[in-house]
Amino acid sequence: MIIDCHGHFTTAPATLGEYRRALLDWAGTGGRPPSAPVFDDGEVREALEGSQVRLQRERGIDLVLFSPRASAMAHHEGGLAVGVAWSRACNDLVAQAAALFPERFAPVCQLPQAPGEPLDAAVQELRRCVEELGFVACNLNPDPSGGRWSEPPLGDPWWYPLYEAMVELDVPAMVHVSASASPAVHATGGYYLAADTIVFMQLLLSGVFERFPTLRFVIPHGGGAVPFHWGRFRGLALDAKRPDPEESVLGNVFFDTCVYHQPGIDLLLEVIPARNVLFGSEMVGAVRGVDPVSGEAFDDTRRYVERSGVIGDEERRLIYEENARRVYPRLEARLGSRAGGRV
Repeated sequence: MIIDCHGHFTTAPATLGEYRRALLDWAGTGGRPPSAPVFDDGEVREALEGSQVRLQRERGIDLVLFSPRASAMAHHEGGLAVGVAWSRACNDLVAQAAALFPERFAPVCQLPQAPGEPLDAAVQELRRCVEELGFVACNLNPDPSGGRWSEPPLGDPWWYPLYEAMVELDVPAMVHVSASASPAVHATGGYYLAADTIVFMQLLLSGVFERFPTLRFVIPHGGGAVPFHWGRFRGLALDAKRPDPEESVLGNVFFDTCVYHQPGIDLLLEVIPARNVLFGSEMVGAVRGVDPVSGEAFDDTRRYVERSGVIGDEERRLIYEENARRVYPRLEARLGSRAGGRV
């Protein structure tokens, strides 16, 4: 079985975007908020069958951990009231998609966050999604300011209320920023990868996993610069009188395979232990084109994992399925004992 830990509903019906614009127009007016859209099942099916589901079939991906579009979270826009309404609508749509395709999608929620605002609303929405809607994880934005990094680092006690809920519910978070607030910083090519690297350094210098030993994070996009600069991170940890990252971080932090060329995947798998790598593609995401050199889609990451000479069949089994089952234990309610089988 192949589980893709990194998927977003990037082809959502246009009505969702119209609702977003209406929310931003309403923000701060004191008037009545716009009503959230209601989507017909046929409309949602159409939005998925011609893209996400088709590609899953073509590429042999059985199940995708499916969340709202990351770049559209845009926590830096509109304030917390907009964030609450927007997150709820996006999460309800993902829940609807997962109900229509229960063997294709496992739902992952976005959290309502806003710069300078407490995490109470995020905790409340996490509980609603997990306890009422059957979600298996959340996406956590470490920088809801859109690039200003106004919130404390992830090791700070400010984040503890959310961590306590995550531990209680036994759900991990993919640490994923959203849109960039600066035209000087490209979102998917600059901000995302820089944020992945920044977050790893925050965790490396913290003792958060000593306080929360079962807390789990997935850092996407292959960890940004982490594999390439692993020696630097080890050295910085030792200089700061912290343990080696393999000891202090890798028990709780995992990386996906959203790396869109063979040398990058090989480096990731050579540096990071296979037990800490989850298969991910982010297909229908940041890079949707075909590589003119290979003639293959950049985001068909399964090809890179299959061709890598760094790992063997046992490591591939961990990356494709077993690690996801371990990191996302609520998947078991959906998967049961279907190990190694095709959905």
